[in-house]
Amino acid sequence: MTDKQLKEKYLRKILNSRVYDVAIESPLEEMAALSKKTGCHFLLKREDLQSVHSFKLRGAYNKMSSLPPEALAKGVLAASAGNHAQGVALSAARLGAKATIVMPVTTPEIKISSVRALGAGIVLAGDSYSDAAAEAARLVREKAYTFIPPYDDEDVIAGQGTVAMEILRQRPGRLDAVFVPVGGGGFAAGVAVYIKAVRPEVKVYGVEPVDSDCMDRSIKAGRRVELANVGLFADGVAVKKPGQLTFDLCRRFLDGIIRVTTAETCAAIKDVFEATRAICEPAGALALAAAKQLAKRQKAKGETYACIISGANMNFDRIRFVSEETEIGEKREAILDCRIPETRGAFKAFIRRIGKRSVTEFNYRYSDPSEAHVFVGLAVKDLDETKKLVTQLAAAGVETIDLSDDELAKEHIRHMVGGHTRGIRDEVVYAFEFPERPGALLDFLEAMSNRWNITLFHYRNHGADHGRVLTGLQVPLAERKAFAAVVKALGYAAREVTDAPAYRVFLGNRD
Repeated sequence: MTDKQLKEKYLRKILNSRVYDVAIESPLEEMAALSKKTGCHFLLKREDLQSVHSFKLRGAYNKMSSLPPEALAKGVLAASAGNHAQGVALSAARLGAKATIVMPVTTPEIKISSVRALGAGIVLAGDSYSDAAAEAARLVREKAYTFIPPYDDEDVIAGQGTVAMEILRQRPGRLDAVFVPVGGGGFAAGVAVYIKAVRPEVKVYGVEPVDSDCMDRSIKAGRRVELANVGLFADGVAVKKPGQLTFDLCRRFLDGIIRVTTAETCAAIKDVFEATRAICEPAGALALAAAKQLAKRQKAKGETYACIISGANMNFDRIRFVSEETEIGEKREAILDCRIPETRGAFKAFIRRIGKRSVTEFNYRYSDPSEAHVFVGLAVKDLDETKKLVTQLAAAGVETIDLSDDELAKEHIRHMVGGHTRGIRDEVVYAFEFPERPGALLDFLEAMSNRWNITLFHYRNHGADHGRVLTGLQVPLAERKAFAAVVKALGYAAREVTDAPAYRVFLGNRD
């Protein structure tokens, strides 16, 4: 079909979608404080206010309400990381059908509980949506369920597209761009095709996390690309491969894809909270994170951006991780390694040079008679202040290394300063990402098979989708190749950090 034919087709389908049996017309609210601060108008489309706290019920109900009675009678089945699951479960309850949902084992408990509360059966399988989808396909073949696609379906796409219809009705005046999160692409496809059919001058940007960017890679490659692994922090968009229909529509009608970091996403969650007193899930904050990034990059003034807050289903314990990452995303904490003389009064002189800044962390342990390494965290306004501070300290004779963007320092070293060892030979140090599931640590220990002595192990639960682990092991040089093979076979994300400056300064062998 031509672009014109596609736009006409989906325009009809969206205008005739049956979504308001279960969905509300969510409000479009301005973020007054952020708009005043930046000089641009940021609008939030509050899909988090739907009864299942996500836009997903629109597409699910539109699809299921169009099914013949015999298809519903078989029972419906869906694969979902949570939000589509709740949409299907609610729709099934309204339509009198039995629902079974296949969800990744990494799905937040709040989403699992919500689906159960709506009366659906649950099957947990795999670490990502794609794993759950494979199990769902098997169950459909085995039990002849009616499958409800999460995104790659015309009726689902049309249902999601009703969000764009509401935005244009609610904002008849200036509207420069709409930002929409992208997982499999159904939401972005529906929004983009409607807006380009009605107000083609309005730009539409899809938004993906940097570690779950299957649509961006696919559009650039001109074909659907499947990712080997996806980041699970924004679990609502943790998809390895876009749909065929959605890829074609996004390729044609999106004005671009913007990739955002975890830190940028966490900062956007905080912005939404400050504006609304509501806590959205990571996938729900992607749109605002991208709009902020674009406004800053283009030095925009006076632009009007509509950001779709797609969902608010997040476990409470993940808020801790969000809070910590927010400071990083906004560059409001400086982490420094400062070398000062090991003499009386040196600490006092150092603190005076810091000035009246708030100290967020201060770690030190005596290890050398001539000099001391201080690991210090300081509250700052922005990145420019950090750079200025480092320059000032260097001018005062304090040798300083900025560790603010050093993941090893921020995740582990800050909690382990002073842990130097002596007498250890052949130590290698690795940073691992363990999946947050029962048995992950045991799998690691069994893989090591008591072949190598563990000399260091640090883990801290962040409420995220994976545990960040720092471990040291004694591995003789002749066994390094075998060790590397074991690490690869284990399948956990890993990188060697034995030569990392932060490790050598604060934890390395002193012999």
